[in-house]
Amino acid sequence: MSTLVVVEEVLKEHRSPMVVRDIVVAAGDRLPTRSRTPDTVVARDLAMNIKLEGDASRFARVAPGKYTLRAYAHEFIAVGTNTAISAVPPAHESVVPTTAEPPAAAAMAACASAAVLVPLRA
Repeated sequence: MSTLVVVEEVLKEHRSPMVVRDIVVAAGDRLPTRSRTPDTVVARDLAMNIKLEGDASRFARVAPGKYTLRAYAHEFIAVGTNTAISAVPPAHESVVPTTAEPPAAAAMAACASAAVLVPLRA
């Protein structure tokens, strides 16, 4: 059984995004690698699969080092969790206060309420 098959099983069992270390712990002895650093093997295999297969990959990276199955990725955006979104507006968007609040408070409020999709890198 390949590393990615085991990772897919683990992600199906948990149905939520997981960091690589948690995937490795959950997989335990099912991982076919005998590497001293299985985290690196899993991270590499996931990154290469996503890079090579793009949108056809069964995996999606929702944050740095955090992965889920592509079939589940939409659920985390739809339910309003910030797993696949960023609360920080892109650098090219300026935060301009529109109320009488101090500028810092207005900027913090704008950042807290903004929901910007983070593009998945292929």
